[in-house]
Amino acid sequence: MAVRYIPYYPDTLEGQARLDNFVRTSRMLFYKDNNQVKTRIQRGMPLYEVTESETVGTNPDGNIVMHGECLSTCAYLKDKGIEIDLVYIDPPFASGADYAKKIYVRRNPLVQKAINEAEQQLDNSDMQEFEEKMYGDIWDKERYLNWMYENLMAIKSVMSDTASIYVHLDYHIGHYVKILMDEIFGEENFRNEIIWYYTNKMTGSPSPHDFVCEHDTIFRYSKTDQYHYTLIKEEREDAVKQSKRIKVDGKNMRARDEDGNIIYEISTEKNIKDVWQIPFIASTDSQRVDYSTQKPEALLERIINASSNEDMLVADFFGGSGVTAAVAHKLGRKFVHNDVNINSIQTARDRLVSAGAEFTMMEVRDGVRLFRNPVQTMEKLVRLIPGLNTETNLDKRFWAGSIYDSQKGKMPVYLPNLMDSSSRVMDKTEMNHIIREALPDLGNDVKQIVVYYIDVEDIEELRQFIHDENTQTDIAIELRDLKQVLDDVVIEDKATWEMSQVQVELFTKWQIKMLTFHSDYVMKKIEAFNLIGDQQHQKKLANNKKSTFKPIKISDEGLECIEWLSVDCTNAQKDAPWHSDAEVKIDKTGTVTVNGTKTRTLWDATIQSDEKPLRLKVRNICGDEVVFVL
Repeated sequence: MAVRYIPYYPDTLEGQARLDNFVRTSRMLFYKDNNQVKTRIQRGMPLYEVTESETVGTNPDGNIVMHGECLSTCAYLKDKGIEIDLVYIDPPFASGADYAKKIYVRRNPLVQKAINEAEQQLDNSDMQEFEEKMYGDIWDKERYLNWMYENLMAIKSVMSDTASIYVHLDYHIGHYVKILMDEIFGEENFRNEIIWYYTNKMTGSPSPHDFVCEHDTIFRYSKTDQYHYTLIKEEREDAVKQSKRIKVDGKNMRARDEDGNIIYEISTEKNIKDVWQIPFIASTDSQRVDYSTQKPEALLERIINASSNEDMLVADFFGGSGVTAAVAHKLGRKFVHNDVNINSIQTARDRLVSAGAEFTMMEVRDGVRLFRNPVQTMEKLVRLIPGLNTETNLDKRFWAGSIYDSQKGKMPVYLPNLMDSSSRVMDKTEMNHIIREALPDLGNDVKQIVVYYIDVEDIEELRQFIHDENTQTDIAIELRDLKQVLDDVVIEDKATWEMSQVQVELFTKWQIKMLTFHSDYVMKKIEAFNLIGDQQHQKKLANNKKSTFKPIKISDEGLECIEWLSVDCTNAQKDAPWHSDAEVKIDKTGTVTVNGTKTRTLWDATIQSDEKPLRLKVRNICGDEVVFVL
């Protein structure tokens, strides 16, 4: 349950929350459920409890890495009086694609330690990998636009009066979002449509009948007509001869000498215009952090240099790989990195540690264990609801499936869509939607339905609403709390280790040596990968086609499933904020990054610290973290 709701604006939205009426053109554009958007915006942003999970360094600038949804993070910032000077967001593009992260099985350190590191050649072809969905960019147009409208309104509410926003999209939905931004920020505050042109990546399939797409679109708006902007230049390929320009009575004029001749000068720079040719990140680039939607640092450097000064606060509410925060830090800005995906939070955290940044990691406690990200939770839910059968002919707009009861018969089940934050609160508007549109189509054989909810404003008020409005059918409505289902299914990873003191050159250090590690989740992912791969392999062989399949095998010790370890020598309580006194990240090649510094050393199954460790945190290759009290 939200602690309270934070208004977007004091004079909420008189004449603004209008997705259906564009007065300036007298044309009508209607988006499904836009009345619900108005209701939610008038209610305000949900403010949940926010807890600190870790602080890296002393963090005097108040930098934040937040795990949560955009609306909730904006509510927190608004409540704390924190204003953003520059926003860059790279939200889902409504492309209809599922984005996956490649999961690499690490090298077994018990085998690697016997290899002569100086002569070892790491063969990338030996890497074993599988994929895991990070988020699903699958939306219908109306739902996406309503979702974007709420997020943009929330973001605007935490922007300073001189702030700018850059919204990064492509051809799938950008033209619609441009209209929303005109409504939210005002046409008069539109500044640029920037074309990011790249020649080393295609965003559409090549076709003999179409032009290949090689660009994204970035919309730049200011909040008011008073905004920060610094003219930035780039080197010319060839120097040119230009007339010198001067200001005369406020006018831009050519400079002349005493005889009236035009003064020329050699120019080696030019002003950057609105088409930016910046290469995409190559697979071999040192920036690459194996994040599917990662953007190049050069792109963010240009945006941050143009629209902020040092010590200003830069935010990215769909932070992805952490490039915005990392570049902001490098350029002397403060930062807020936010994402709902735990892989994003971990990727950004490790990237910022390597960059020497100081920050606090925060967790939005919205009452829902999102596993790793919403798309995985939605997939998991259908297996968590006891007795849920998804193979039905029910309307999939409303029903996830049905449960059979010996007395009540078939009971259709409604599940909130965790991909859409607006559906988390079961209110009278959503219930009315179910009563008026979903129930009449169920037929006479259905006597009861089950509605799962994450959050409600007033459960008794909702029950009274159901009693008053559910009069057209004899179907009973049972409300169930989804959080009770989610909270009971988390299976933590298990590990064993040895802790001792060792001599390292002239110093005595504490060392933890990992003996075994087991992750139920990782093993099930690998089993599923092997099963599907073998089935495809056998099918090809049966059709007399050449095929080879190499199943992923994990040793009895299971140490190949560890991605990162950290020890806390400061706090002994299991749930206290984490303090990383030493950490080791195992790269996909088996080499390690120690305390943010990359090395070419292969992991030997240990982590060392100067002080005695009190707690150990282990992250598996899929992103789950578990804390052990030592």
